[in-house]
Amino acid sequence: MAKKFQNFINGKWVDAQSGRTFENRNPANWDEIVGVFPRSDKQDVDNAVKAAREAFEKWRLVPAPKRGDILRRVGDIMVARKEELARQMTQEMGKVLAETRGDVQEGIDTAYYAASEGRRLFGHTVPSELPNKFNMAIRVPIGVAGVVTPWNFPMAIPTWKIFPALLCGNTVVFKPASDTPASATSLVEILMESGVPEGVVNIVHGGGGEVGMAIVGHPDVDLISFTGSTTVGKKISELASQTLKRVSLELGGKNAQLVMDDGDLKLALDGVLWGAFGTTGQRCTATSRLILHEKIHDEFLSMLTDRVAKLKLGDGLKNGVDVGPCVNEGQRKTVQSYVEIGLQQGARIAVGGEIPKDPELAKGWFYKPTIFTDVKPDHRIAKEEIFGPVLSVIKVKSLEEGIRILNDTIYGLSSSVYTRNVNGAFQAIRDIKAGITYINAPTIGAEAHMPFGGVKQTGNGHREGGWTVYDFFSEWKTVYIDYSGGLQRAQIDNY
Repeated sequence: MAKKFQNFINGKWVDAQSGRTFENRNPANWDEIVGVFPRSDKQDVDNAVKAAREAFEKWRLVPAPKRGDILRRVGDIMVARKEELARQMTQEMGKVLAETRGDVQEGIDTAYYAASEGRRLFGHTVPSELPNKFNMAIRVPIGVAGVVTPWNFPMAIPTWKIFPALLCGNTVVFKPASDTPASATSLVEILMESGVPEGVVNIVHGGGGEVGMAIVGHPDVDLISFTGSTTVGKKISELASQTLKRVSLELGGKNAQLVMDDGDLKLALDGVLWGAFGTTGQRCTATSRLILHEKIHDEFLSMLTDRVAKLKLGDGLKNGVDVGPCVNEGQRKTVQSYVEIGLQQGARIAVGGEIPKDPELAKGWFYKPTIFTDVKPDHRIAKEEIFGPVLSVIKVKSLEEGIRILNDTIYGLSSSVYTRNVNGAFQAIRDIKAGITYINAPTIGAEAHMPFGGVKQTGNGHREGGWTVYDFFSEWKTVYIDYSGGLQRAQIDNY
């Protein structure tokens, strides 16, 4: 019998009020049920928000260093349970074990970073324009944070949001992706074990339409942090604006790796293999376009197709597997539809482009790593986010043309340039329109202590990770202390 999971509301594990459930299955073997989860609705969200609102009044008064101590214990427990958490994650979303171990490690790094921020929630003291007066600005908690996360990083992305939210003194209502509810449940269990008080963190499982939007539209939720598609992000922004919530949106990407004729081709080859086909291409930072200088185009493409043809598909828990499945049937259908679009628009398949016929892979949602050549910059496969193992190769004549094509998309998350020319590298850093630029490294690979996010329709300007995320999860309060003993008037002509 499949394991049954529950929501966690006000310190108690409870079923959805409706009693409805949904199954979570292994995308590498759809016969295998990971667990049965509550299919929640607005009533469950109401209960969770009420608990979070009540818990906020006590949690906000806990000193930030003490909140940091709890998050340090979270990191310690994640270290002890790293292998277990990684295997659970691979089982429910498919990426290979080396990657899910990295996903957990990102959460560990984020926990320890957040713990240290408990003693570094710096404010500012500045001189007053008036005598016998003291000016300062301090950070204060905001309230109830709604956290809505995707399935491709089931541990890392929730920690990017929940840990700084808690450290700043907010409480949380957490809606994880329906494809990865087990990993999210494990994270909440660890938070409770570490000493997070009842009601401070609540998890409500279910669909985005019923649960996610109920959180976004709830009048007692003060801020929303969402990672997902640009289409859904726009809907969230519209709904949240009705109550003027603070909203952080981390959305789509159409990232490119540009390889110049003076680049290290072997290094660039390793980079694009990892960037395009790591997590089966199911990353917002995935390398979806490969822009090659014409002088090395044919040589590099030959090297690349040879390596891609040798990538091994399979269950991510097995040794020697390079690429796991798409997360579900719908995602694989999306990938197949874009392959057909690419062919219709005149691009040519160099390798892949089909569902594997291996009977050992028949029960999973596998798709062969695919490379398109003869791609034009205005082709849909060069413009639209596919979120799968499909790479479009574009030929250019110069660095300037490469940067122009790299920028020619509605997105602006990550970017990569391989060159030995220091002048060209700095020109690329200056001119590329993206939140992240790598020189001689692939488009994927965030570090927990650095800002993460993009420009244009990749988001709404906020950043996750590093010191910047603490600005989103805290409010600035300006404080004036006048010890002159008399009325002093600022913003009056005192000169």
